[in-house]
Amino acid sequence: MRFKERFADRFTNVVAIMIGTAIYAFGLHYFVISNELMEGGVTGVSLLLKYVLNVPPSLSTLLINIPLFYIGWKNFGKGRMLYTIFGVVSLSFFLWIMELLIKKEWLIPFHTTQDYFLATLYAGITLGAGLGLVFRFGGTTGGSDILAHIGNKKRGWSVGQVILIIDVIVIGSSLIYLPKEKVLYSLVAVFVSSRLIDYISEGAYAAKVFTIISDQANQLAQAITTELDRGVTLFPARGAYSGNNKEVVYCVVYRHETRRLRELIHAMDPSAFIIIGEVHDVIGEGFKKH
Repeated sequence: MRFKERFADRFTNVVAIMIGTAIYAFGLHYFVISNELMEGGVTGVSLLLKYVLNVPPSLSTLLINIPLFYIGWKNFGKGRMLYTIFGVVSLSFFLWIMELLIKKEWLIPFHTTQDYFLATLYAGITLGAGLGLVFRFGGTTGGSDILAHIGNKKRGWSVGQVILIIDVIVIGSSLIYLPKEKVLYSLVAVFVSSRLIDYISEGAYAAKVFTIISDQANQLAQAITTELDRGVTLFPARGAYSGNNKEVVYCVVYRHETRRLRELIHAMDPSAFIIIGEVHDVIGEGFKKH
């Protein structure tokens, strides 16, 4: 039974990564390349090679990543790198498919000379949706992601900061070939893409987490369980200044339940101290299954 479950999970991951890379390849050719926009990381380098030397991105993406595969394999082992290798190969394959469709004129890319903002917006949406799907199911598209994780492992550098620095260098380098207006539009696309990547990879089940410090903790917990049908956890705590022992109420609710919970807390204990935080994904009883 466990073997079947593992096989089903891996099959789901593989299919999702393929769909994600297909969406990404479509967005890259349909919106980005056709309007000579830019991207960060290895994709950005591939785009520059396409614009300057007319090297197909399907080829350059794969060739640039090959030495990075070796570096990543040495640092992270085969388990972590297999999905990355599959993601890169899948992306190169779908980039080649798009190139073939465009060459045969079965796919006519969206090209504009007036409304670059529209092209930028949809470029960000398609690239972000594709990468978000890849990341959510354990894959990557290689490139700067590998270098960023190596920097984090060896030097303790922030993964996000390393990726941002690489993106800025690559996109900034495109000023040699592209007009600054195109580069600025590309930065908008990168921003839209990054927001959508976070939304999809971290989860669409956005919720709120409540941490409540109250003298009525047990009564609050009972009311939340009864009236909102939400699970509640109580943590023992002691005030650093007063030295008094209290219990902290911890629970997660959907966004639309936030106002109702705040009203319930206020009605039972107007002096309660409440901390409300963002939750991007919730897995467990009452929310999403594993």
